Amino acid sequence: MRPISRIVTIAACLGVLVLAGPVSAQPSQTPPAPPDDSNVSFDSPFLVKKKGKDGAPEVKAQPLAWPRLDAGSVLCRTEEDLTRLAARRIGQTVSGNVDCKVIRLATPITIVERKGPGRTEVTTTDPAAGGPGWTDAWLPAKAPTVVAPPTRR
Repeated sequence: MRPISRIVTIAACLGVLVLAGPVSAQPSQTPPAPPDDSNVSFDSPFLVKKKGKDGAPEVKAQPLAWPRLDAGSVLCRTEEDLTRLAARRIGQTVSGNVDCKVIRLATPITIVERKGPGRTEVTTTDPAAGGPGWTDAWLPAKAPTVVAPPTRR
């Protein structure tokens, strides 16, 4: 017999054995369960254990309000106040008071009118937060997508 035909014959036999699957001499039977009064436990690390519902319930995060003014944004009473604030920020002398306040917490708003990217008339949905006013905050039409930071395991 030639060596190549011998290799082909061996490969064919192995292929048939692999496709046939395992053959057992005896039919499989489940072992009897241990008695209930046993003090020995057989915990296998390979078994998947289900988590119990102990402790506090799982709380899902609420979606963030949009549109909103984030902490550090400025809300001015009038458009003229916003113009005076911009002039003061670049170092010009401004006559009169500037009636603006810095937002301390993220505040949900409704956009009333846009006059370019740096002038937007808004109304806060919480009257205690300031009511209507003007802001120079960048407020895109769609909420930004938030990507969760990677977690270490």
